[in-house]
Amino acid sequence: MTAIEARPEPVQHVEGWSPASWQERTALQQPTYRDADALAATQAELSRQPPLVTSWEIFELKRQLAEAQEGKRFLLQGGDCAESFADCESSIISNRLKVLLQMSVVLVYGLRLPVIRVGRFAGQYAKPRSADNETIDGISLPVYRGDLVNEPEFTAAAREPDPRRMIKGHARSAMTMNFVRALIDGGFADLHRPEYWDLDWMRHSPRASEYQQMVAAIGEGVRFMETLSGTPIHNLNRVDFFTSHEALLLPYEECLTRQVPRHWGWFNLSTHFPWIGARTAGLEDAHVEYMRGIRNPVAIKIGPAVGGDALMRLIDRLNPHDEAGRLSLIHRMGRGKIESALPPLLDRAKREGRRVLWVADPMHGNTESTANGTKTRRFENILGELELAFDLHAAAGTRLGGVHLELTGENVTECMGGARDLNEADLARAYHTRVDPRLNYEQSLELAMLIVRKRGAASRV
Repeated sequence: MTAIEARPEPVQHVEGWSPASWQERTALQQPTYRDADALAATQAELSRQPPLVTSWEIFELKRQLAEAQEGKRFLLQGGDCAESFADCESSIISNRLKVLLQMSVVLVYGLRLPVIRVGRFAGQYAKPRSADNETIDGISLPVYRGDLVNEPEFTAAAREPDPRRMIKGHARSAMTMNFVRALIDGGFADLHRPEYWDLDWMRHSPRASEYQQMVAAIGEGVRFMETLSGTPIHNLNRVDFFTSHEALLLPYEECLTRQVPRHWGWFNLSTHFPWIGARTAGLEDAHVEYMRGIRNPVAIKIGPAVGGDALMRLIDRLNPHDEAGRLSLIHRMGRGKIESALPPLLDRAKREGRRVLWVADPMHGNTESTANGTKTRRFENILGELELAFDLHAAAGTRLGGVHLELTGENVTECMGGARDLNEADLARAYHTRVDPRLNYEQSLELAMLIVRKRGAASRV
């Protein structure tokens, strides 16, 4: 039993809220299910399925996020833009976990802080889209909304929203989570010997010598800590790795919202850390209504159009009691807008004394399309926004406490740039994402090293 569980809890009632109260609000980005009876039957079955996470894991994450708010930890949140059912296989899951764990070792060593490891997977099966329909050669069909809703193939049968896919999504989330837990419990990825990592890419970088020195220092430092403790650094605690996903498909989230013994209120037991995307963050809309009533720590994406007054209202709605560790604000401005859009929000929140964890998402504001319509992102823009985020927080007297990334452990070519300087011609070589472009293994690890480099330089000023 953790310390946070042992304390007596004052019972708090969330006025006018139930797991289904979101249905009384405008629910954006939801599919249209033609068969209401099939939807009801699926939800009844899903409501009887076992939960995927536990309340004590949720409380432990909340405790760690509260420490991150105080500058005692750093949040690393990353994973797929949209998981696919077909990718629920051991090699893909283990590679995804490996890159996050290796990034965390770099960050722990370089930042001198414990890192909260949160995987954006085991449930990231639904995605918001810019339009309800897609038209090709004069044929219009429902847009692909992720494997939790429909299939990507452009046929009427594939694009028809199918409620039974929620059952498949729950099963694959459970399989992914069980495998991740087994890997974590058993020790994984040879984390204590970074010189054995897949680091061939470093020789292509103009910072190759600097990176090699950093890797050598990490290896020596980790081995020194192992000698002192007598325990391999990769023997991680079971709840030292958490999961997250965008709580987009509300009929699914409602079914996994449960009460538990000895604790008041309701918990989303499909994930430890659900968040609201920028497209569904309206104060009076269904997603904010749903999230205000659950006891999980929650996050909300903040784009450049959000003003100070709107942000304060969202904070009041989602964290009315100013609970430590309850609310994270993930800003996703874009490199070209962050300098004008972020500082007023930082100043307002600081002036009003709001307790939040600020997290940078340098991915979503930097998406662009090539001449042939391929979506991509430039590593230099991702890094540029992240570096500006650190600078702007420092100037405002606030703290950037984490980073939120779309990445994969696979050798994809979806984002341009990085140490190998991938260009537009490289995209066709291994472009596998169905929705948004992701950092590959090499780019992800390089970004972690550059975060350390940036924070190290800032600490010496």
